[in-house]
Amino acid sequence: MRYPLDPELAAAVAMMAEVDISDVAAARAAQAAELAAARAGEDDPGVELWGTRVPGPEGVPKVPVRIHRPLNEPGPLPAVLSLHGGGFVLGSPDVDHDTNVLLCRRLPAVVVAVDYRLAPEHPFPAALDDCYAVLSWLAENARELGVDPERIALWGDSAGGGLAAGTALLARDLGGPAIRHQHLHSPALDDRLATVSARQFTDTPVWNRRNARLSWDAYLGPGAPGSPGISPYAAPARATDLAGLPPASLTVMEFDPLRDEALAYAEALRNAGVPAAVRLYRGTFHGATVVAHSGVAQRVTADTLDALGKGLLG
Repeated sequence: MRYPLDPELAAAVAMMAEVDISDVAAARAAQAAELAAARAGEDDPGVELWGTRVPGPEGVPKVPVRIHRPLNEPGPLPAVLSLHGGGFVLGSPDVDHDTNVLLCRRLPAVVVAVDYRLAPEHPFPAALDDCYAVLSWLAENARELGVDPERIALWGDSAGGGLAAGTALLARDLGGPAIRHQHLHSPALDDRLATVSARQFTDTPVWNRRNARLSWDAYLGPGAPGSPGISPYAAPARATDLAGLPPASLTVMEFDPLRDEALAYAEALRNAGVPAAVRLYRGTFHGATVVAHSGVAQRVTADTLDALGKGLLG
């Protein structure tokens, strides 16, 4: 490994399986087995969990969601719409289950995790449409859910971070639900893969240029990434007008091909008058928080709670 990783992360990398999304079916099967093992016998004290399906875009199936509500907390509570990662082709609410339970318990907040449709079977705008539909449902049903509709935040990791940014743009442009804060964790924002980090990090752990390219090909269609006319709702880095978006916080990993597009997006938000706070974690790679026992993962978690807590109160 030629990258100066945090020592705790470097020790864990040697035991981590390589992520390869060139065979989506195999990657999904491997992830499902890993998540099933991780969740076996899990207990979530202090949190009520239930699943439901909410109306999606017209003409498509309802969108599955998992709702987390803290026990014995009087409402109305703030809410967090949670959008998982997985390169647009993998994942479910199980990916971020531990984080969602922690956010629910510690903020405290109602956390709604979206099981959006995946590419390549469902390319853009399917996932974004699902996320926006659930945001609208959450706001419309705030009273029944015990949620304060004026305190809704978006939280997304990787592809979910790009979907969170796209959902914020869509809500602004459609006059949709008010969003108090957007927290973008290692977000996938730019299909062009032209930044220094996107070009340089071809062999980084978990995520690299090859996986990023495959991900965008699946989401936008083979050969489409990098071409003119890609919607900014799909790739928010292409947006030319960021004014009026909700305040943002961004988590950025040092050795991540997505690093520079996140830093550039934060700068573009600030230039548009949108508050945007960035935390860059040295010695880290995309998905480094999976090494949950590491000091840096614990700092990321604490900082995420702090950013969302302050954002929902701001």
